[in-house]
Amino acid sequence: MTTLIALLSTGKGSWAHVSKLSSHFEETILITNDFGKEKYTPTSTTQMIITDLQAPIHVLQDVFLKELRPLVKGTEVALNMVSGAGNEHMALLSALLKLGVGIRLVVATEQGFEEF
Repeated sequence: MTTLIALLSTGKGSWAHVSKLSSHFEETILITNDFGKEKYTPTSTTQMIITDLQAPIHVLQDVFLKELRPLVKGTEVALNMVSGAGNEHMALLSALLKLGVGIRLVVATEQGFEEF
């Protein structure tokens, strides 16, 4: 099954959205900072990448690429960017494109999740 990759950063209600969405995937990779690591309770199938999300885009992109490379299995990922800021989104998209994986944009819905 496709792995969910999501930012766990800023945005009102975004953590609840990510939590709900992750329950529909067998594997989840969450990208967050030290605050997210301390305050979010991941499931047993969740891996977390902890970094300084205030770093410049090129630094974030390098970190995401390095950390995601061994974790991403298969040819596509499900991606959710409800949480986070533009610089985080840009860095994550860049890293995934450099990995060469297909990207399915997903959001949580009342029925489960929807792909865009």
